[in-house]
Amino acid sequence: MGPGAALTAVAKQAENLKEDGNRAFSKSRYGAAIDAYTEAIALCPNVPVYWTNRALCHRKRNNWTKVEEDCRKALQLDHNSVKAHYMLGLALLQRQESPEGIKELQKALDLGRGANRKGYMVEEIWQELAKAKYTEWEHASTQRTWELQSLKDACEKALKEKHFLDDSETEGFLNDRFSSHLNELEDLKAVFKRAAEDDTPTEVPDYLCCKITLEIFRDPVVTPSGISYERAVILEHLDKVGRFDPVTREPLSPSQLVPNLAIKEAVQAFLDKHGWAYRT
Repeated sequence: MGPGAALTAVAKQAENLKEDGNRAFSKSRYGAAIDAYTEAIALCPNVPVYWTNRALCHRKRNNWTKVEEDCRKALQLDHNSVKAHYMLGLALLQRQESPEGIKELQKALDLGRGANRKGYMVEEIWQELAKAKYTEWEHASTQRTWELQSLKDACEKALKEKHFLDDSETEGFLNDRFSSHLNELEDLKAVFKRAAEDDTPTEVPDYLCCKITLEIFRDPVVTPSGISYERAVILEHLDKVGRFDPVTREPLSPSQLVPNLAIKEAVQAFLDKHGWAYRT
């Protein structure tokens, strides 16, 4: 047997071990799956999927240190591994390293958009990212609210003190002074209300939401008729209902769907400004 044939035999043995691991995983036998993937790694350490498969087993066991180790190794081999970025992000969030964890989840989401249906994980990644981003926004919003209220109280106090001094130094015109004071207080309230608007939940604009799910877009695609849908949802419609646009009823095939980058960027800009929308 020549060197090439020997390498092929080793690679085949490693793949067989991976399949053994997959079967064990499907039966929730995570220890056995880890053993199989570990043997596959020993034979072929440069195959990223062996590392991410083992990381998934460690995730099921809540062994986040091992998840992080395996994902970092997988990313050394394949920097564009969606699963590795995703699980690394989860591991970092478990360690309370929110900024880095969110960064990894965002990378996984960006790489996952437009992936083939078999490996499509966008919704799962989005849910974890949205939860982390909402928590991040909630903490920042609470701090901003406290700071704004403190500043508002200080401004109202200063206005009242000014009004008292004005009254003590002015004879007559008290009604005008009082009316002016009330107007100033109303103007002050309006200013602080506007300052709090970005942190006040309202409705997400319709154009940022899928016409089928009515939820904010994760991976928007546009049809030839100009209507945008969530990728996974319109693909499911085409697969299970029929090859036509659900709104216009015009013939439609998956190959005609084009990523709507403008809407994707508009959604991100909206979320960056209105973090509460991650919860919707």
